[in-house]
Amino acid sequence: MISINLNGREQLFDVEDDMPLLWLIREEAGLRGTKFGCGIAQCGACTVHVDNQAVRSCMYPAVAAQGKQVNTVETLGSKEAPHALQAAWIKHQVPQCGYCQSGMMMAAAALLASTPNPSSDDIDTAMTNICRCGTYSRVKAAILDIAKEMSL
Repeated sequence: MISINLNGREQLFDVEDDMPLLWLIREEAGLRGTKFGCGIAQCGACTVHVDNQAVRSCMYPAVAAQGKQVNTVETLGSKEAPHALQAAWIKHQVPQCGYCQSGMMMAAAALLASTPNPSSDDIDTAMTNICRCGTYSRVKAAILDIAKEMSL
């Protein structure tokens, strides 16, 4: 049994030692916003926050999250009260197919938390998620827009 604070709620999970955090989130907790992409921590579709750090959950052992705070894309906002990232994503029409976007938003949220006014180079360095539709310029524009609003 492991205890994880998942999206602000302490929960117990009975999982195998080798289960990736992604499968705990999707299959055990039933949260489907975090996506499976490559399974080798390269694409970033599975990005979540563990103790406020962006991690690729497909290769992060669930047992390593014992006693930690895990946040998924479900914590970013809602239809009624969208997070600034969600609003910027809509404004800049970032999603095309949308599959990678939950991981992109979680990576962007971690970047903005650590670097509230990122430069273009900061964004290029931090945003290593893969988007097969090639929405990188729209992602960058959305992040820069949020950074500008945060600095006002």
